[in-house]
Amino acid sequence: MNARPEKILALQFKYFGDAVLLTPALRALRAHYPLAEIHLLAPEEIAPLFQHLPWLSRVWSMPRRRGRASLGETWPLLRALRREHFDRSIDFASNDRGAILSLLIGAKKRLGWEQSGGFFGRRLCYHQRVAPQDENVHESARLAQLLAGWQIPPPASLAPEIRPDPAQADAARNLLPHERSVICHIASSQPRKEWPPAHWAELHRLATAAGWPVVFTTAPGESEAARMAELTKLVPTANILPVISQLPLFLATLARAGAFISGDTGPLHFAAGLGVPTVSLFGPTAPARWAPIGPQQRALAADACHCPANTPVCSAERHCLAEISPARVFDTLKELVPGK
Repeated sequence: MNARPEKILALQFKYFGDAVLLTPALRALRAHYPLAEIHLLAPEEIAPLFQHLPWLSRVWSMPRRRGRASLGETWPLLRALRREHFDRSIDFASNDRGAILSLLIGAKKRLGWEQSGGFFGRRLCYHQRVAPQDENVHESARLAQLLAGWQIPPPASLAPEIRPDPAQADAARNLLPHERSVICHIASSQPRKEWPPAHWAELHRLATAAGWPVVFTTAPGESEAARMAELTKLVPTANILPVISQLPLFLATLARAGAFISGDTGPLHFAAGLGVPTVSLFGPTAPARWAPIGPQQRALAADACHCPANTPVCSAERHCLAEISPARVFDTLKELVPGK
């Protein structure tokens, strides 16, 4: 009687952009264990990013509330995960939540990071720990370093990969009829990562004058709505997508774009993972660590940014990202998507 395939559980309890950057490591895991059942446990809000990857056997979504955990919400899921009797688990975040879940799920071999901090005994939640080799490498390469604990070679490519939900195709087509549209996402989680509205307005002028269809998007929230209102004062004729709060529909809409432009934010990594050409604008964060990787990805960086790492708002007299001119962005777009 043949032994059952090995069952492996990967855990990722980070946020949206970080989740997409995990996909090269998951591909490498699949390449090393081609016959295994590979499952992923992720917070429910980011689970749609992984639902349609053909090399994952199952995606488990867990309710998450920032700053607290509810055993009543998570216990049924934990019981179901324990019944899977995983042979291995690998925790790519290795934060307190991931460590406790790794222990409770009870895989026979548990791998996590060797790192300081966290609750007393966190390191005891794993059978094996890997010390980070170099935190200055690209984040996808850093995540893949954890695989060395199981003697798994690094991924052949660090390009991200996600897939849209085919069931959302018609709704996405209604929202974005023109497949060659250039989506400009003006929001970010931090104001210091946002290009000035006047620069977006000038890029709109340059692109539309050359016949490029430009569509603006933003994220839910009051500050994001205020920023879009500021832009529409400068460009009253701008084509603006409604805020799409459902992640599967947002991904399907992004997948239709001809190109995507934004600062360093989650949707940038969504677009890159979907295979959309991207132009990313970097100032306070390092493109060498966070910019999308791949032949269709271009990262532009401000010449100098001296903002403190822990501030959400640019402290310079002139916003750091303002150093990246609209003409430079448009020239990069034309180079990236020639023959538009």
